[in-house]
Amino acid sequence: MNSSLRAASLAAILLLAGAAAFAQAPAIAPGGVLNGASFDKTGQPVAPGSLISIFGTNLSTATATAQSVPISTSLSSVTVTFNNVAAPLAFTSSGQINAQVPWEMLGLLPPVTNGTVQVPVVVTNNGVASAPLNVLVGGAAPGIFTFPGGVGQAVAYGNSDGAIAAPGTATGLPATAHPAKIGDPQTLVILATGLGPVDTTVGDGDVPGVITSQTLTTPTVLVGGTPAQVVFSGLVGRDANGKVFGFVGVYQINIIIAPGTKTGDAVSLQIQMNGITSRSDVTIAVSN
Repeated sequence: MNSSLRAASLAAILLLAGAAAFAQAPAIAPGGVLNGASFDKTGQPVAPGSLISIFGTNLSTATATAQSVPISTSLSSVTVTFNNVAAPLAFTSSGQINAQVPWEMLGLLPPVTNGTVQVPVVVTNNGVASAPLNVLVGGAAPGIFTFPGGVGQAVAYGNSDGAIAAPGTATGLPATAHPAKIGDPQTLVILATGLGPVDTTVGDGDVPGVITSQTLTTPTVLVGGTPAQVVFSGLVGRDANGKVFGFVGVYQINIIIAPGTKTGDAVSLQIQMNGITSRSDVTIAVSN
């Protein structure tokens, strides 16, 4: 090799070495792996099959969203592992990743009621890995989706008309709104995550191969503190033609609100499961 070629090669090597030396490693914030619906920071576990949000710095060099189902375990040169098992990724950005906890984590849980286990979570961005963060995983850890995310108006709507269970004067919602009615046999649909295993096998990053899969445990749903009748709890998947109707990691609960339930524009809506009660500041509007 002549001297000019050697010089060019050496320059390229030094350039690559410098880029690696100054690449900023991704870092997961302490306590930064949260239920993807509730963003609950009370130390509750995350559940296999559920959507989670990971918060931190330098998590991704680009913002990207998964475009098809099943969703991939790599997005925008980012991967996430739970105990060395790759997690499907729905969204990546510098400060936040939305992912699904791999179903394989169910096999790590101790065979006791409400058992939990600590597993290491690692984010890798363009080949650079974060320090592992130990995260508590449990069989179920319910969270209800809201507008906006975390607190306030629940993503809950009438099964017959799709109207959100909010005051009719509510603004900023993606659909029409009116209060949910007590005793409505058409049911109120609630969207949640973290409700645990279902009665069919579901692949990581995918929805069931059947139209509905029921949770192995039926949750308790409280409306204003009063238990509602749970008509269905589970995942929505594909029809016989393979058309996808569900969302990865998103569970649907259909309820009938019990007589005597509190009415008003901001009635608390909670899910109890696996010894965990979802946060109390999620609400719906209820009327007679």
